[in-house]
Amino acid sequence: MHVFTGVADSPAAALRRAHEVYDAALAAHTAGLEIPGKQPDSWGARGLRPGWQLEWPAARAGLWHNPVSWTVRSDFAL
Repeated sequence: MHVFTGVADSPAAALRRAHEVYDAALAAHTAGLEIPGKQPDSWGARGLRPGWQLEWPAARAGLWHNPVSWTVRSDFAL
């Protein structure tokens, strides 16, 4: 699994941006450079596995649900 994160107006825009971020990360790695961190538009890539072929036609985009959401500030007091 590869995880790309960022803000998008639609699932199609998210997939397009994720593909761009992946391409930039792969190009950096291939050139021997560090994989770029989060971009100014909040997009970033982690967990790049050189040699793996991503199946972009099977890729899906959706809202992120933080698995440790208890760390997120809420209006509830403890």
